[in-house]
Amino acid sequence: MGIIKLKGIIISESNMNDFDKMVTILTPNGKIGCSAKGARRPKSLLMSGTQFLCFGEYLIYESASSYHINSCETIEVFYPIRTDLDKLKYASHITKIINDVTDENQNTYRILQLFLNTLYMISETDKNLDFILSVFKLRLLCLLGFTPNIKECNNCKTQENLNYFSIKDNSLKCVSCGKVDKSAIQISDSTKTAIQYIVLADPKKIFSFNISDENLQELNLVSKLYFNEKLEKEYKLEDLF
Repeated sequence: MGIIKLKGIIISESNMNDFDKMVTILTPNGKIGCSAKGARRPKSLLMSGTQFLCFGEYLIYESASSYHINSCETIEVFYPIRTDLDKLKYASHITKIINDVTDENQNTYRILQLFLNTLYMISETDKNLDFILSVFKLRLLCLLGFTPNIKECNNCKTQENLNYFSIKDNSLKCVSCGKVDKSAIQISDSTKTAIQYIVLADPKKIFSFNISDENLQELNLVSKLYFNEKLEKEYKLEDLF
């Protein structure tokens, strides 16, 4: 038992009793569920810091069987997301994914970093939201242990004409091998380069490239099918209301 100081982001919140809240915070060391007593009172000092998608620094009291937020200092609330339904829709979808792939007592530093960078792109830029989602999904799969082979064909080992992406074999494939792989998707050179960049880029720069609308369609298809296949679940963007 004692006081814990940590940084994290609220990925879920629910009402509890008349004025209390139960929140889930994603930290660099996994998720943690906390109660926030009185957080729903109009003058509560915990009100802003316990909102969905608030990133902050929290002082948490650990009792024998639960955690309670003592105080919090807000760092970022991603305000533009809260005032734009499309941005909120994509941010909520990404948060659902994050909630599914994280757990307690887990090293989630890089996942948290990716999550915050993605939310920043949604909040503060006008980049295509489908582009942001596709980059997020491919990079997250890399962090979860599904990094595709992007240097050579998984079958013949050639590094030339890698214009297919094999969902089954987690790899780029050459034209000859890709044509006989029923799970392989044909892609352009630009889409291939984009996939290679997403896998290898510095965490802070993974969104720092542009892609044509036609190539974005290919990237969206690869990321969607690859993501659903590896997580064994179909993720769909759903309307908020």
